[in-house]
Parts: sequence; structure tokens; C-alpha cells
Amino acid sequence: MIQGTGSNVGKSIIVAGLARAYTRRGLSVRPFKPQNMSNNAAVTVDGGEIGRAQALQARAAGVMPHTDMNPVLLKPQSSTGAQIVVQGQVRGVQEAGDFGARKDALMPFVLESFERITRQCDLVLVEGAGSPAETNLRARDIANMGFASQTGVPVLLMGDIDRGGVIAQIVGTRAVLSDADNGMIKGFSINKFRGDVRLFDKGRDDICTRTGWPCLGVIPWFPQAHRLPAEDVADLPARARSGGSGLRIVVPHLPRISNFDDLDPLAAEPSVDLSIVPPDQPLPADADVVMLIGSKATLADLAALKAAGWDIDIAAHLRRGGHVLGLCGGYQMLGRSVSDPDGLEGTPGTATGLGHLDVDTVLTPRKTLTISKGSHLASGAPLNGYEIHMGRTTGPDCARPWLSLDGIPQGAASVSGQVQGCYLHGIFSSDAFRAAWMAQFGKTARIAHDQLVEETLDRLADHLETHLDLDLLLQLADEPAGAFAR
Repeated sequence: MIQGTGSNVGKSIIVAGLARAYTRRGLSVRPFKPQNMSNNAAVTVDGGEIGRAQALQARAAGVMPHTDMNPVLLKPQSSTGAQIVVQGQVRGVQEAGDFGARKDALMPFVLESFERITRQCDLVLVEGAGSPAETNLRARDIANMGFASQTGVPVLLMGDIDRGGVIAQIVGTRAVLSDADNGMIKGFSINKFRGDVRLFDKGRDDICTRTGWPCLGVIPWFPQAHRLPAEDVADLPARARSGGSGLRIVVPHLPRISNFDDLDPLAAEPSVDLSIVPPDQPLPADADVVMLIGSKATLADLAALKAAGWDIDIAAHLRRGGHVLGLCGGYQMLGRSVSDPDGLEGTPGTATGLGHLDVDTVLTPRKTLTISKGSHLASGAPLNGYEIHMGRTTGPDCARPWLSLDGIPQGAASVSGQVQGCYLHGIFSSDAFRAAWMAQFGKTARIAHDQLVEETLDRLADHLETHLDLDLLLQLADEPAGAFAR
């Protein structure tokens, strides 16, 4: 199990790299994360959803993502509340305080999924969440030491030197953990080192002396990490690419933005300039396309968009002849209205949309989770994607679909053709579709996105083979304890 001294220390990408490295060694590998908190989710082959990071880790291991790989997923939709997804399906919404008091009731689902996963493979790579040093959460923990101690899974503790204070991160973690929890940790590693790693030899040795744990490696900064789908919204600015004379795409950074990996294939294109615009800045007047991407709370993000004045900017953008594309929650915002009669996102009610598409959306309790194949109607280019949303959108502009999914027309477009929307995520990962879409603006697509991701996973595995003791890490692996022993 890879646990970290904090959030965003690189656990997810390290597990992905390890999955690819050990798979290349001939092992059957599966990723597992007991509890995740993210609005960047992926649809699985068994009709559920998991964190995007676990889907990437499954890809690195050469297997299809499954709901057992991330049995508890929390999707924040307010400052204090989150949608709870258990084994791929929505189980309701809880406030943070209620979840903290009841989350130990989710442990049986976690253990059930873990047991199934362990029976499928040679090696399970478990990813922790946040930090095990949050002693106030230890009593009911299912994400870090609570899980590790119950299953007997040995732990590698990872620190992030890029944020500073890595010696205190690791030594401090040991200081606050119980003797039993410290006994689960078999070693540590340092991630995101910039420069000559030999400069940290004394620091590494000091940590070893103070903790009694061996160091399995100091891992240098991996500059290609931005090519892989990110899960944490803190990584969103890294999706941006600007400074050229390409297709100018701007994306408003809304508070509950989700599935932002939709941007990755576009950001990787040399002829695209992608900008993520923070709430205190106007949308650039020279934009070619404004993209409204997914949202975990459409009504709240619609209100935030208006509060930032971006509704005015979008209207001006369209008057100048610009284009707007809405995906999922962004599609819903572009219509005349968004209704939430059952209070799925908070107080029941209806909000006036941006009005650039002649459609209306009603949020419904039933969640759509599908993987689809289809085509771009204007060009015939094939595409793959997935739907993950609550709500149904209807109206006159739906009579102008621009996609076909499994033979069924999908999406909506304005009379002018400047505004389009659909529920399908992941469409820009399809090279032929991305090329056809960019060609509308006189730009040429040059990358093979899937090939780029695969090459990056291989380079990441090479990176870890060089800088992390994978032989020792494998030796530290152990059979699950108790009921999980084979």
C-alpha cells in the first residue's frame, strides 16, 4: 500500500507507474483504493463509476476498470456535503460530519471488494488517501491505516520534497502514529525531487536514523506527468497550454468542475492554446472557443459563473462570432433552464440558464452511467466516450444533433451552429473526431492520444525502475491477513 504524507504527493501516478512496471515483469496486477474523494470519475465495464486515477491505474495494468477497484467514492457537491458512491452506485448525499460518524459502516463493502480483487491477480497495489497522520480520523478510518491494519497490507510511506519540509513530513508522521500503525510501515520514499538526488543523501540518511525505516528510493521529478489524466483539481492548471498562435480555447474554472481530463487531448495538441481562467479574471476577448466542461453541482456552478460575470463575457464572445461547447454540466448550463425538483443538489428549485441553447434540463434521481461508441455527424469521424450524469435535456435545439451514439442522434446545436452541447465525456480522446473538430477552425491535429498515454506510462515505469527499488518493494509485499489469506 502506497500511503502519502499528504494529498497530491504523487500516490496516484506512482501506483500507475508501478502497475505498468510489474505488469511488464509478467505479473497480473490490480489497483485498489478503499476510499477516494474526487469529482473526476470514470465509468466502468460493470456499469458503475470509480475515481479517474484508478481507471488510469487499471489501464497501466492492462485490465478494464471495475467498481471493486475503488469501492467508496466521495464526490463533493457543496462546501460540506458529498455524493457517496459505493461499489459504483450512488448511495445518497451526506454532510461531512455525518459521513465521519458513519463511514466505518462502509468498511464491509471495502473489504468485500478487496477480497474479490485479491483473488484475481498476483499483486494488488493499494493507494491511500490524504495522510495517515490525521489522528482525528483514525478511529473510523477506512482509507489508510484502518484498512492496512485490518487486512495486513504492508505500507510504503511517500513524501513530497517539492512542497518542502519532507524530513518533517515523514518523521512527523512516525511521531504521531501508534506503535501498531508504525509497524505497518516497511519503508519510505521521496517523490518529486528536482536536481541532483545525491544532494539529499544526508537528508535521506537522517530520516532513516530517526524512523528506523529503509529508503526505497528518491524519485526525481517526472516531467511527462501532465500527459496522464489527472484526478485532483489542484492539477487543473497543469492542463493549460498557451503562448502560441493556435486554436484559442478558454475554460472557466468553476468551483465544482469535474471530468476535466476531457481537456487533456486538446492541451497536448501543438496547434491548440488552452487557458484555464480563474474566477477573478474575464474570459479573453480573443478566444475562438469557450468550453464549459463537467460539473458535480450544475446549479451552484451556474450561479458561480454568473457571479464571475462570465455570462456577460460568453454573450459578448458569441456576438463576436465565437463558438461555445458545453459538455455534460456545461451543456445543461447553456440551456434556458435547469430544474432540480427533488433537491438532488440542494434546495429544490429552478434556475435560469445562459439561454444559448433552446433546451431545458430536469435533474432526476436516476444516474446515467454508460460507455458509448458513435460518430461525428458532420464528418463521419468515429468516436468513443462515456456518460456520467443525472438529468434529462430536451428542447427544439435537440432536433439539431451533432453526434450519433450507437445509432441514436445525440446532443444539441443552436440555429447559428455557434453553440453545441452534449452529455458525452472523453470524445476528444478519439483522434479522428478531434481532428475533424479542430479542422472546423482551420487547425490540424497532430498527436495520437492513446499512443501518447501508453508511451508515457512506459516512460513512467522506466523512471521507477531506475529510481525506486522495485525488487525490495516486491519482497515487502505479503499475503493478506486473516479472512483474506488464501
